[in-house]
Amino acid sequence: MSAAFLLSGLGRIVREEIENELRGLDLSLRHLSALGHLSRTPGVSYSELGRRAGVTAQSMQATLRQLESMGAVERTTPTGRGRTAELHVTETGRELLARGKQAVRTVDESLFEDLAPPEREQLTRLLLRTFNKVASGRRE
Repeated sequence: MSAAFLLSGLGRIVREEIENELRGLDLSLRHLSALGHLSRTPGVSYSELGRRAGVTAQSMQATLRQLESMGAVERTTPTGRGRTAELHVTETGRELLARGKQAVRTVDESLFEDLAPPEREQLTRLLLRTFNKVASGRRE
């Protein structure tokens, strides 16, 4: 069996499970991703957020408008065509991000409950090493 094939199928299942957990918080994985990136890099551009999330800048703008309407993100610069938006995560956004991360931990617990803690740690290390290798190769 191909590891790449297994990861592809597992990735789809995990994404669905996370989306289901987040739905109860009125969030999506895209919302959670945007909040996470913005909390680590306040003021990052729509284009850069889109690249990091693997979506277009226009799609990310729509996501951020939703987060703004939820009070999770605030714009500190005036709106207007051609202007760079300076966006920051609010206290509400930080709370949503923390709740979203807990939802992801819930999925982790459910999916990997049959693995002993050392097995989980080893799996996480191997996946992270593979992820970093693949991600660094994509930047070149």
